[in-house]
Parts: sequence; structure tokens; C-alpha cells
Amino acid sequence: MSLKIAIGPPRLAINHGINFLVTEQDGQIEWPTHQGLYASDTRLISSWQLFANGESWDLLNSGNIAHFAAKIYLVNRAFATEAGPVPAGDLGLIVGRALDEGGLHEDLDLVNYGRDTIQFNLELGIRSDFADLFEVKAGAIVRRGRIVTEWDDRSSRLRTSYVNQDFRREIAIAIRRTLTKPVYANGRISFDIKIEPGATWHACLLYDFGNDQTTSHAPRTCVDQSLQSKTANRVVDWSRNASEFSSSNDEFRQLYVQAIEDMAALRLPIEGTDELEYVPAAGLPWFMGLFGRDSLIASLQNALVYPDFARGALDVLGRSQATSRDDYRDAEPGKIMHELRIGELAHFHLIPHTPYYGTADATPLYLIVLHNAWRCTGDASLIDRHLETAEKCLDWIDRYGDRDGDGFQEYETRSKLGYENQSWKDAAEAVVYPDGTPVKGPKALCELQGYVYDAWQRMAEIYDAKGDHDPAAKLRAKAKSLFDRFNDVFWDEALGFYAFALDGDKKPVLSIASNPGHCLWSGIVPRERAAKVVTRLMEPDMWSGWGIRTLSDRHPAYNPNSYQNGSVWPHDNGLIALGFRRYGFFEEAARIAGDVSGAASYFMEHRMPELYAGSARTSTTFPVQYKRANVPQAWAAGSCFAFLQAIIGFQPDAPNGKLYFDPKLPDWMPDLRLKNMRFGKHRLDIQFWLENSATQWKVTAGDPTLVVERSCASCDQLDVSRTPGELSEPEAKY
Repeated sequence: MSLKIAIGPPRLAINHGINFLVTEQDGQIEWPTHQGLYASDTRLISSWQLFANGESWDLLNSGNIAHFAAKIYLVNRAFATEAGPVPAGDLGLIVGRALDEGGLHEDLDLVNYGRDTIQFNLELGIRSDFADLFEVKAGAIVRRGRIVTEWDDRSSRLRTSYVNQDFRREIAIAIRRTLTKPVYANGRISFDIKIEPGATWHACLLYDFGNDQTTSHAPRTCVDQSLQSKTANRVVDWSRNASEFSSSNDEFRQLYVQAIEDMAALRLPIEGTDELEYVPAAGLPWFMGLFGRDSLIASLQNALVYPDFARGALDVLGRSQATSRDDYRDAEPGKIMHELRIGELAHFHLIPHTPYYGTADATPLYLIVLHNAWRCTGDASLIDRHLETAEKCLDWIDRYGDRDGDGFQEYETRSKLGYENQSWKDAAEAVVYPDGTPVKGPKALCELQGYVYDAWQRMAEIYDAKGDHDPAAKLRAKAKSLFDRFNDVFWDEALGFYAFALDGDKKPVLSIASNPGHCLWSGIVPRERAAKVVTRLMEPDMWSGWGIRTLSDRHPAYNPNSYQNGSVWPHDNGLIALGFRRYGFFEEAARIAGDVSGAASYFMEHRMPELYAGSARTSTTFPVQYKRANVPQAWAAGSCFAFLQAIIGFQPDAPNGKLYFDPKLPDWMPDLRLKNMRFGKHRLDIQFWLENSATQWKVTAGDPTLVVERSCASCDQLDVSRTPGELSEPEAKY
């Protein structure tokens, strides 16, 4: 008998845009915790507790009915009244909540299951601390302004505001649709309820959000109608426009469906985007904002699912590209931002996230995404619109990314509040020497060299398409030079592996980490070395059975429960799987895809978390959650789509009207079907299946002449045996 295990954070969360609510599973917000109702990087409610004559309620069950709505089912504990005791369970209470960009709608629905009339006080205790999200996360809250609470008895409205000079936040709670007049005293909204046997009682609480001088309004319709709301319709529209996936492997199908929902859940209301062109937040709860690296990687992952996904990221990040040097924000001309915040600390420049530019990889990733979006859509106007931004990115790579002129990309913060590490492994302790001590900078991480190599290759193809062959040739020459120098300096023959990084003294850091797997994805590894890299990453110290660890379990700094020193990150594994597939290692890529996606089946709702523990898989173990992982998280959800790209060998070339595949289905997924797949201006349905251990395919809807089978091994952007300009056309790229 198999035991179904559901792993996940013991919490209830709903979100919409930059607003989110995280509570206990019974809907309560305990104090002090990280939980609360947040809007615009500010915690508007820090404590929410419900009582019946002073007694708490017991949870029966709770859950999401959508990413923006939830219901909680409660029953009373035994309590005393003037008329006598009320037995436990005589009262049932359903708390319904729905969140949108304006505020929170909360329904309280009470029913008397007992045989007697019950008269009691239903009390709701609410507190607001208006803490900045950064300080909540750090557990170090400083009160800088003044909090004022006002109760309007005539309108049954509780208004609490926070003012610090010109920074203002507000939460206003109006009670509607109830026959019971509420009162407010002692920090609690109280209803004196008299309810007959079998009778019901209802109240709506509308939480309106105030931001500076603007007030936005909560949904006015009750939660039972929330699935017909504008917010719900946007989710439906997104799902309809994304590719549909089906397979006899129901676990992967469920992961795919949940990933689509998570992408919809994380959409941000950024000016200049709409329901189908948007930028995702990075993850709930700590990263509900605009992130450069995260949105760009998510765009690459979504290329197969919704190729227009990248448009929002390219637009918004291009508009915020740095124009001058600002050491406090680690900004330099041409650099793509890392993170934008709009809370109190950002308002008063107590943190540099206005935006903060402390990322070394977002700038080359911007170029990679621009090229990939063009190859998926065939839209030449994308190039015209973003070429100026792209050329500034190229200039930044030369002038600032290479800090010392040695031809490699390095990073080191100039900000007193800047990040020590500025690659995707950005935890302060994530880059370590073999003895476990932190690496001294400036640090030249191996994958940064691969990203730049890849970006130069892609931009060369863009210039050739525009007829600008001189800059194309120069970029290819630079890429070849980087290829040669990287493979001379970073490769360690004794290890049969690439250095994690070069330290500030240009000495190789020979810690065994997952980062060189990204070099396979970028194509900067010569074919004769690829097998050694693949083999090393699949050795037991790196391969957990649930995915490739971020750091070898033989390393002194290894901890399976750390953030980036031994944990497993789904997006990291997705890029590595694409790299394996690029060099022809299908079985290893399929193993990563199967085991990481299989891990998702253990998590609640098949929802892929940001990361999980790197503990070894055995016949008696299951994946172990990372306690503070963001769930949902954009590039974790998108890892499902990256695995799918690897399985079918996805190679788009919309500018030349061809979609290349190299499908090799693993035994654990003997069939799959993609419907409504967008390619350029076309829509296609394609079916894949295993027959006598060979993968077969056919186009079941759309123009079959667009689709061609071709080996991924022929898709390199640069073969170093060629000279620049010798590339055959058309050549494809993951």
C-alpha cells in the first residue's frame, strides 16, 4: 500500500499582484510572526484573532478556492453564557476571503447547529503595525511613524493609519450586510449575536487599502461570487492563451496545470502591461515585487507555453535600465535592475531597492531573452523596440561587467547595503572555497561567463538578421576569445570539472557546485568535456535522487537544509537539464526531469516550491521542505516548462518559419500532447508517443510544414572549429 504524502508550509495564503495575506491554517494571524496582510511592501494587519465570548475557535478545514480566495471552516469551543453553557461544535463559522488589487473582502457566515437559541459576543481582534516587509523578514521592526485608529459608529468603519513624514499607509475596515450593529472597544470589533436553532448570520468586512493619498477599494461582492470576478476571468484568459498539455503521466500533467495557475497567480500590475502581457512577481511571500533575474528566467521557461510572455519583462526592465553610476544602488549605465521595492524603507532610501541593481547576470540574460523571444514569435519589431536597450547592455558588459579588463565578468558590491553575492546564488554564504570559508571578491562565477558568451552569440545573430554584419562578426570574435580563455582558465583537469569561480586574486575556486551545469546550457563547454561535466554532476555527492544539489555533500559547507549550500532548486535543475540535452545526454536530462517533477507530487497541490532539502532519496524517504521557501515561486513553477522543452528538444526559429523538435520521450512519460501551442502567428497541436522505444510525433492541428525534426546536437550557436560568420542557417537555440 502506498502512502500519499502532502508536504507544504503549514499556512494559508492568498495573493493578487503586490497584495497578499498569509495566515495560520485556521485563518488567524498570530503575533509575533511573519504572517499578515501586506500591500505595497507594508504589513497592514499584523494580528487577526476571532473569539466567541473570549474563546478561540477550532479549525475543521481550510483551503484555497483560487490563488486569490480561500475559505476556512471553524466550530466553536465550549463556552459559557448567561443562559448556560454552549457545547463545543454547536456553532459553525465559515470565513471566506477574496483579495484583489484594491483590498480584501471577508465574509463571516455563522450557523447554529444546536437545539437552543445562543446569544454571545463574536469578537474580532485586529492590530496593525505597518511594518516594512524587509524588517518583518529580518525580525527587526523599528517604529518610525505614528499609528492612529478611529472608529466611526455611524458607518461601522474602523480606520487605522500610519504616517511618517510624507509616507502614509492606511487600512479601513467597513462592516456591511449584517443586521447586527457592531461596536468597537478594547481593540476588538464585537457583534452581540442572538441566533436561533438552525438559523444563519452573515456579515461582510471590506478592507480598503490606503497608499499615500490614494485609497483603493475591496471587492464588494461576496466570496462565493469571486470565481466570476474580473480577477478570476483574467486567470481564465491567461490559461486559454497558454499551451495545453496532456499525458498519461498524470503527475506531470498536474504539475503542468499547477504551474500555469502559479504563473497567473504571480502576475504584477505593472504600468504598460495588460492581462496577457505582464511581469511575474518572483514568489510569495518575500518576493512579491519586480525582479530582473527572476522575470527573465521565467520568460525563457515559458517560451514553449506562451511565447509572448517575455514582452512584459523586456518592456518593464528596459524602462528601468540604469542610466548613471550610483554606488549606493550598485547601478551603472546600461545595467538591468535586480529588485524594486516601494515600502517605507525604500521611500526614505534606507535600503537601495529603488530599484537596486546588485545583480551580475540580469544584463546578459536580458539579451538572451530578447533573442529567444524573437526566435519564438518571429516579431522583428521586438528587436527594433529594444535594440537601444540591448546595445546599452552590451556596453555595460564590456565597461562594468568586466571590472578589471581581463575578459571575464566579475562582481563586487560598492554599496554599504549591497549584496555580497550577485549571481543567482545570492545568499551571503553561497560562494565558498573548498575549505568552506567565503570567497573573497571580486568574484568571477563560471556561469556568468557562459551567459555573456551566449548573449554575444545571440546578439550576433540579431545583427546579421538586420544586415549589420560588422558588429555581428566582432561579437562572434569576442565570443570565441571568451570560449578559449574560459576553457583554459576555469577548467581543472584533475577534477574533470570547471571551477565554481575565480576569486579576487584570480585563483580558481574548486568547490564542486551545480553552477557549471549552466555552462552546458550556455554552450561554452567544448563537446569533448561535456561528458565529464555531466558525469560529475550526476555523482552521488551531487545527485540527491530528487535533483542536483547546489553544493556537493562532501563539501565542509554542505547542509541539505541550507538556502543554497546543498539544497535542490528546481529552476537550477531545469537549466541543467536543458544543458544536458543540448550536448546529447538525453537519459541524464530525462532523469533530472523525472525525479525533480516527481518530487513535486509530494508537495501540496503538486505545487513546486522555490527549493527543498538536498537530503538523499531512499526507499523510505520523501522530499523535505525548506521552511521559508517561497510558494508559489515563478521560476520554480517554470521549471516544469523547462523540463518539457528538454524532453521534446524544442528549437524555435519563427523568423525563418520553422519549428524544430528533437523529441525523445522517457519511459516515465510514454506520450504527451501539446494543444494551442503558439509559434509565430500560428497555432499548432502536436502529439508525441513512444512506439517500440522510439519517439513518434505528428501535427494534429495547424500547418504541418512548419514543424521539422532535427537533432539538438546541430543547434550550437558557435562551433569553435569554425571561424566567425561560418554558421549555417537557420540555427536554433534553446
